[in-house]
Amino acid sequence: MTSLPYDTGLLAPGWAGSPVASATGDTAYLRALLDAEAALTRAQASLGLAPAAAATAVTSAAESDRFDPRDIAVRARGGGNPVIPLVADLTQAVGAEYGPYVHQGATSQDILDTATMLVAVRTLDLVLADLERTQRALAQLAGQHRDTVMPGRTLTQHAVPTTFGLKAAGWRSLVLDARDRLRSARDRLPAQLGGAAGTSAAFIAYGADDPQALTAAYAGELGLAVPELPWHTLRTPIADLAGALAFTAGALGKVATDVLTLSRTEIAEVAEGAGGGSSAMPHKANPVRATLIAAASRRAPQLAATLYGSLAAEDERPAGAWHAEWEPLRDLLRLAGGAARDAVELAEGLTVKADAMCEHLALTHGLIVSERLAAELAPVLGRARAKEVLTEAARRTHAEGRSLAEVLSEEPELKNLDLDDLVDPARYTGAAGALTDRALERS
Repeated sequence: MTSLPYDTGLLAPGWAGSPVASATGDTAYLRALLDAEAALTRAQASLGLAPAAAATAVTSAAESDRFDPRDIAVRARGGGNPVIPLVADLTQAVGAEYGPYVHQGATSQDILDTATMLVAVRTLDLVLADLERTQRALAQLAGQHRDTVMPGRTLTQHAVPTTFGLKAAGWRSLVLDARDRLRSARDRLPAQLGGAAGTSAAFIAYGADDPQALTAAYAGELGLAVPELPWHTLRTPIADLAGALAFTAGALGKVATDVLTLSRTEIAEVAEGAGGGSSAMPHKANPVRATLIAAASRRAPQLAATLYGSLAAEDERPAGAWHAEWEPLRDLLRLAGGAARDAVELAEGLTVKADAMCEHLALTHGLIVSERLAAELAPVLGRARAKEVLTEAARRTHAEGRSLAEVLSEEPELKNLDLDDLVDPARYTGAAGALTDRALERS
């Protein structure tokens, strides 16, 4: 039997096979750890704290295919993190002459935090690309269906008419909010460099006159932000990232939840372009993309909560709080990335069934515009009388199976009104069109 690698995503169809799967896997993390180690030696060499040849040697040795992630993972148990065995292996790979410059002055958390930021940046670039495709597809849907009237639903019931264009524009607005939050978080993700207790003492001992200059050079090597302070127990970057990722999953979850509701057999106002099959029922075309996105949105808040809980980290470097972050953060990156991948397919392939929407507007026999009638009849009948007439008309509409317009036409006081116009749902969408237009102006 062939042995499978870790992180295949067997129980995670939401992210398996997505771009973020490879960007967050063990190999990707190993690559980021090695990048962080090599960048540190290069930064020290740029400031005269290590020979240029040492930087070349470490960078040359820091090739991920030379190291075994599983072996490092197993050995990580001895020290509680994977940096310790990796440093030993990298030092050996560099050789006796320049091996002492590997990890010079750093602590394990410097490297693992920095590698995590690298993994996050690389992953967020993929997520942002998918969010961009999603928002473009939703913008197209909103424009195409600007005036496609459908029932607005509140507390599961028909309320007043709305348009599918406004609904799609709202979805897009959430996607853009997610994009903006992820961009902001990504651009602020910092390198980590503070040494054993965040004082940079070891870097000074190795000859650094200005540890902050070393941190800046290190961040520059990696394309990360320069931190104001070492943030071993100041976990703002992690909390900001957690919030942005959880929001992204939730924003896409709103889209998915609406699609799941509207694609029910008895509603069928939208459908996924290519639904998934059933193992037992050949007739089904399940809304699988929306289902997987909805699943991600339900898991994300609890993962973010773990990361927020780790803000309460004791001392200058914590026991447990830092360690508790690693898996939830990677899971969050994967969930948001997988959901963004599925959102592209969902938005680009969504089928809108305008005929079904139109048909459903008539399910209440005109009562969907009772709000409008209350406003229109009050000047004619007086507010109290208008309420009385509409309440009785609604009762008769339900009881007799007749249209609201037909029942109201029997009221002598209303014979001069164009009731067909007043009960037309298409004439009571308020500012839906203008709101859609305004939403689509956002770039």
